[in-house]
Parts: sequence; structure tokens; C-alpha cells
Amino acid sequence: MIKAFPVVGVWMSYLFFGDEFPGTVVIPRLYVLHIMLLPAILIATLAIHMVLLVVNKHTQFAGPGRTNDNVVGSPVMPVFAAKAGGFFFLVFGVLMLIGSLFTINPIWNYGPYDPSPVSAGTQPDWYIGFADGALRLVPPGWEFVLFGYTWSWNILAPTVLLIVFIGLVAVYPFIEAWITGDKREHHIADRPRNAPTRTGIGAAGVVFYAVLWAAASSDLIATHFRLTIEGVITTLQVLLIVGPIAAFLIAKRTCLALQRKDREIALHGYESGRIVRLPGGEYVEVHEQLDDYERWRLLDFEEYKPLTVRPNDKGRITAGTRLRAGLSRWFFEDRVMPVSRKELEDASRH
Repeated sequence: MIKAFPVVGVWMSYLFFGDEFPGTVVIPRLYVLHIMLLPAILIATLAIHMVLLVVNKHTQFAGPGRTNDNVVGSPVMPVFAAKAGGFFFLVFGVLMLIGSLFTINPIWNYGPYDPSPVSAGTQPDWYIGFADGALRLVPPGWEFVLFGYTWSWNILAPTVLLIVFIGLVAVYPFIEAWITGDKREHHIADRPRNAPTRTGIGAAGVVFYAVLWAAASSDLIATHFRLTIEGVITTLQVLLIVGPIAAFLIAKRTCLALQRKDREIALHGYESGRIVRLPGGEYVEVHEQLDDYERWRLLDFEEYKPLTVRPNDKGRITAGTRLRAGLSRWFFEDRVMPVSRKELEDASRH
């Protein structure tokens, strides 16, 4: 994958491996990375997380008395500390039992680890499987010569695709903040159903990642289910494109349906299953009304509306404004209006 980058790929490979692949210094470098750098980075990020937690406070779901400026729940001392301490000792005890009673690496039976004799059916590690799957799904023959260099898109394309995918995941909160124009600080978490477009995008991303992850085991899927490897690859290639679109549509429609159900429950209550006959002979089902907390949970969420295209100070409508308004319509045009106070008061009289 490193050598697939034009012009600089060979030099990057030499820099990483120290020589022609596989080189002699990559293993010591990875050893230092795993033993020293990664634990140090993990400890540093944990400390940063704790500092940000103290500064920004906890995120919480909507409920009575909960705002973006407070935290409602159990205090750190003694409730949360007792729970965290109990969990720590539980994990510590399990690790001690594993270390005392089970053999992890019996080198006297198998000898020292040698990565060179790789058997058939070997699969990539779980955290790198999506990258391996992306390489397997690229059609063959995607390369050409330009300016005297061979552009091998069958390796370069999935590399760029994965970088773009991870980058979009990282910058998505900023993109949505730009679309909505909401720059406020939020500590109240949205229920997924109350943000249908965002939930649909998340579902599409999960399906996209899952297809790549499954493609890393395409050979085992073919052998275990007695399928052709060509058929498995073609199916996964189609799913990589169709799957995220279908997941987005299904997730968004499901969220909107759940919002409509919440609206009906907030106005009319739960169906109790108890049938009552009225003096006039009519049969009706008694509905159980919600308590204050449940009603708050169903009704307290932010309502965003599509932005209106307005000219700037010079009386012009820029392309960025049109793009922002178009994305805003795509995000919020298809939505369920929350229950108003008047509707709630009218429903309580019935």
C-alpha cells in the first residue's frame, strides 16, 4: 500500500522498513511503538480525557431538571467511586486468575513465534480487517502509466478511500454544526430517533465498514459456504455501494416512525389492554397516561428547521450559502414536529 503512492511511495517504503521490503529494522521499530509509544500515548489521552471531563462535564440524556449547564446523577463520592472501584477489582481478579491458572504461550510445545510460515486461511487482525477488505474488493487492472510513473489504483484507490472515510468521521460534527448554524455548547444527548438523518448517516457508515470487514474473510466465506470466490467478491462489491444507501433509508424511516409513535404516546398515553364499556354501549380502550419523566423524555428535544437562503451584505447569494441551504433541507425537511404545549393541554382534557 505504501509503494502504491506515486513518486514518493518507494522512498516512504525505504523510510518505514529501513531497506528493501521486509527490511531488518521494522520489527524493532514496531516493538518500540508497542512497548513505549502507544502506552505513553494511551496514558496521555486518558489524562486529557479526564481533564476535558472536568472542564466540559458529563453528557446526559434529557430529563427533568437536566440542562446543558448542570449534571444530574450520582455524585463521584461515594457512589461512582464505589462502582468504579468494584469494577477495577473485578477485572484485576479475573486477570490474576488467568495469569495463575492458564497458559498463554507454551513455547516449550510450539517453539518461539515465527511469522514467516503463514498457513492458508490466515485472516488479518480485527483492527486492520477493513483495510484488507478494501484491497480485495477493487476490480483488477486499475493501473496506468502517467509522466513515466505507474499509477496502481487497485491499491491506491482503497487507501485514499479509507483515509477519506476516517477523515469524514472525524470532521462530521463540524460539518453538521456548519449546516445547522448551531455553534452552542451541548451536553444533552439526542436520542437517535430524534436525529433521523444523523442516525441514517451513522447506519450507512457502519454498513460500509462492515462490508469491508467481511471482505477481509471472503476466502473463508467462499470455502465454508461452498461458494465461488468470484461470486462472494461481486456480492460484496454490490453491497459496498447499495448497502449504505439502503441502511440510510431504512434507519431514517425507522427513526421517523418512532418519532410519530412517541408523539402519539405523548398525546394519548399507552394502550393498557383494558376494555371498558361506556353507558351508551360503546367499547373503548383505556389509555395509561405517562409520568412526568417519561413525557419529558419523549418531548424534550431540539427542533431544527431548514435554513432559508438569504443574500449577504452585498445582496448576493453565494455558492456556499446555496450548498448550506440545500444540505439543511436534506437534513431537516422530512421531520416530525414535536408536540406543542397547546396540543398537550388539549389532549389532557380528553
